[in-house]
Amino acid sequence: MIRRLQSSRVAFIVATGLLTVAPTALAQNNSLGAARELYVAAAYEDALAALNGLRASAGREEKSVVEQYRAFCLLALGRVTEADSAIEEAVAAAPFTQPSETDVSPRVRSTFREVRRRVLPAIIERQYTEARAAFDRKDGSAADRFTQVLKMIADADLQSIANEPRLSQLRAVATDFLVLSTPKASPPLQSRAAQPPAAKPLIAPPAPRDTAHIYGVDDVEVVPPDAVRQSFAAMGDVFSPRPGAVEIVIDETGAVIAAITKVSVNAVYDRLAIATAKTWRYRPAVRDRVAVKYRVVVVLQVPPRH
Repeated sequence: MIRRLQSSRVAFIVATGLLTVAPTALAQNNSLGAARELYVAAAYEDALAALNGLRASAGREEKSVVEQYRAFCLLALGRVTEADSAIEEAVAAAPFTQPSETDVSPRVRSTFREVRRRVLPAIIERQYTEARAAFDRKDGSAADRFTQVLKMIADADLQSIANEPRLSQLRAVATDFLVLSTPKASPPLQSRAAQPPAAKPLIAPPAPRDTAHIYGVDDVEVVPPDAVRQSFAAMGDVFSPRPGAVEIVIDETGAVIAAITKVSVNAVYDRLAIATAKTWRYRPAVRDRVAVKYRVVVVLQVPPRH
């Protein structure tokens, strides 16, 4: 093993010491931390062997981390097909799995995004089915489940396909079921004899809310807005080598009150994109059954030129 390590790119003394000690520690502790150290030291085969040994005993949350690091190792070893399967397992265990920019290269993050974009729709459909079953049996978890479905549809990696029928229809029905499954508070019953005949009921003032705050995809307690009118037809005659993107702010009425270029194409395209975005209308985002402002990035799916 020492000879093999010396012939590799990781031939530093510190790395060699770490790689000769870490497998022993791993055998004693069977720990994810030891496998991570092997990965950081670029001992990808050894790290992969250690991670494979952890798969059977890993809980749901730990499984996502194990599969992420398996994917990192497999990608480093050029085993792309196996890496894709590991990413699928990681996302299935924790749908919002996304490696940090400080942990991996842009290429690895891009691979994660591509795999997430491919597998998330099926996961969303499965979780919607589970949420609907919870609703039908009057399970109190139904509202949280529908909120999770809407949060996943609003995921940044899905914005290029979020308005396609498969997901837009799920978003509409999940929003309706969320409203139906949200418990409504009932006032306590009081005896008429206990109240003076002419007494007026006391009404508590509404709780103050921050009308200036703008929510976004990271606010899991907020139901994202739903498009009522979001057409790209006005941009059909503008040449574009690639789709652009705009960041918009949708207010409590569903109107677009602000729009900026997020992915620029060219000056003409960008100006038209902003003007087009400001004509869109939405059902507003909702937090605690109250409409709120919401910020979202929309990829401009320009119709093909004929």
